Amino acid sequence: MKTAFSAPGDYIYFKSQVPLHKIPIGTKQWRYYDFGPKVVPPLICLPGTAGTADVYYKQIMSLSMKDYRVISVDIPRVWNHHEWIQAFEKFLDAIDVHHMHLYGTSLGGFVAQLFAQHRPRRVWSLIPSNSFLDTCSFSASMPWAPVVSWTPSFLLKRYVLMGIRDGPHEPFIVDSVDFVVSQVETLSKDVLASRLTLTVDAASVGPLLLSDSFITIMDTNDYCAIPQQLKHDVRERYIVWEFLCYGQFFNSD
Repeated sequence: MKTAFSAPGDYIYFKSQVPLHKIPIGTKQWRYYDFGPKVVPPLICLPGTAGTADVYYKQIMSLSMKDYRVISVDIPRVWNHHEWIQAFEKFLDAIDVHHMHLYGTSLGGFVAQLFAQHRPRRVWSLIPSNSFLDTCSFSASMPWAPVVSWTPSFLLKRYVLMGIRDGPHEPFIVDSVDFVVSQVETLSKDVLASRLTLTVDAASVGPLLLSDSFITIMDTNDYCAIPQQLKHDVRERYIVWEFLCYGQFFNSD
C-alpha cells in the first residue's frame, strides 16, 4: 500500500456535490449521505467493519444519475444486535424512510439481514455482499474480544487492516485499497471497538419473511476477508439471484 494517500478526483467532486449529514438520535450520532429523488424508496447501503458512508460514493453518483435514491450510512456505535435494530429503526423514522431496499457488505450485510428478519415490513429487497449468517467463527478466532473496548486504537486499526490484502493489484484496486485504509484512519476507537464487538456478539440470522425472489447475493470470486464457507452458507440459505464479481469488496470482518 502507498504510504501517502491523495483523495481521488471523483471523490473530491462527490464531496462538492453531495452534502454529508450528521444527526444525533438519542445517544447515537448518525453520519450519512442521501442523494437522489426523494419520491422513490431508497437503496440504503451499510459498510463493513472497515468502511464508512464514504466508501459508496461511486455508487451514489452513478445510481443517482439514473434516478435512484441512495442513502449511505455509517454503522454508529452500537454494542449488540438488539441495540442495532432499535437504533437503525429510530434513524429511519427520523429521516422519514419507511420502506427501503437494503444493501450491506460483510458486517453491513449481516446486520442488514438481521434488520430484515426483525423488521420485515420495512425491507422491500435485500442485497447481502460477502456476508455471513452467524458470528460463531469470528468469536472463535477473536479470543481477546472481552477486552476489545480497552484495546488501544492503533491495535484495533491494525487488526482491522489485516483483513485488507496488500500486494500487487490492478491500479483501480490499489486506489480502492488506499481509499478504504484512509477511511479506517477516520474511525474513532469506540466505533472500531463496537463494530468488532458486533462481529463476535452471539447472533444468527433466522428465517426471513422476505420472498427469495427479492434477495440478491453479490459476492466477489477472488480474495475476500470473509471465509468462503461463510459466504457459501449465505448462498445455501437463499434461493436467489447471485452476482459473482472479480475484484475486491473491501471489508475486514
